[in-house]
Amino acid sequence: MTLRDRFTVVGRPTDCHVFEGDGTRPISEENMRVRYVPERVRFPEDVGRWRREIEEEQARKEAAGEPHLWNNPRFAVERLAIARTDIAEDPVATLTLRDADYYDFLTTSVNLERAREDGQTLREQYIDGRDPLGAPAFMFCSFGVNVAVETGRDHKMLFSHRSSRVAGPNSSKWNSSANEGLARDHDLSADGRVNLHAVARRALREELAVQGSDAVDLELLGFGLDVRNNQWAAFFRAVLTDLTEEDLRARWSRGVEDKWEHDGHAFVPADPASVLRFLLDEPAERWTPCAPALFYLALVRAAVRARDGSPEGRFEVEAIERRVVQEREDGA
Repeated sequence: MTLRDRFTVVGRPTDCHVFEGDGTRPISEENMRVRYVPERVRFPEDVGRWRREIEEEQARKEAAGEPHLWNNPRFAVERLAIARTDIAEDPVATLTLRDADYYDFLTTSVNLERAREDGQTLREQYIDGRDPLGAPAFMFCSFGVNVAVETGRDHKMLFSHRSSRVAGPNSSKWNSSANEGLARDHDLSADGRVNLHAVARRALREELAVQGSDAVDLELLGFGLDVRNNQWAAFFRAVLTDLTEEDLRARWSRGVEDKWEHDGHAFVPADPASVLRFLLDEPAERWTPCAPALFYLALVRAAVRARDGSPEGRFEVEAIERRVVQEREDGA
């Protein structure tokens, strides 16, 4: 395995590196630990000047009454460590976060190809051919929580299409059912705690109108790294036990907190063949880097649970994937 090997599905390599998880074993809520260090990321002097340029430009736009980007508080990823319990060897994850903001994120995310004073770009220095854990925290000022949603009563997988109104490189693309970036205003408790499962539930509420009173079977499947944009992501699977496609669409018609973030949804039968055909039917460039990996791991998890926890369910999904690809080649 290379340091940043790319997840491949239906014959297509993606720009997602799956760092932890294969869909067979979730990370329990008690085994997901988050450490918060209340100290800001620090940039090298030349990169710090890029941040000041962004701050000054956005201040100018705001003063002129022009559209501008709001600098919301968020987190930077300092470290993600994976271990196993002694006897059952269940996965244990420890995520270490420190303070950052949206302008910090823009400083690196939009400047990955920009040369520093020594002539190297950020991508050359910290990303290409490197250990994903070796880069400094200022390179990771974004952490996304991504959820693959299945309706429990009619067994549909939900795909969400990001609106063109959403800033960033993933606008106008198929994405996870719901996603949220970690934000200090929303996700840091008064006693300094961050709970990723709670962030996933917030994503369901704000983007899909799934409320706290709804029965949700929620599991953390693992973590991925978007190597195109250098952003970490957590992968969740959520089964909405008592809801159907019709129930969700009826709720959306009455209003959703963040309805503007998506301009379309697709409900696909949640069996592997149907989901994998949908992934293949949509051109590769219409997907965000890590969405295909998320949905594939969700399929594996469903298959494993259908076999009472046997990891052999993973190979059932692989066999169906091969069949779907062969069908497409035969029909080409």
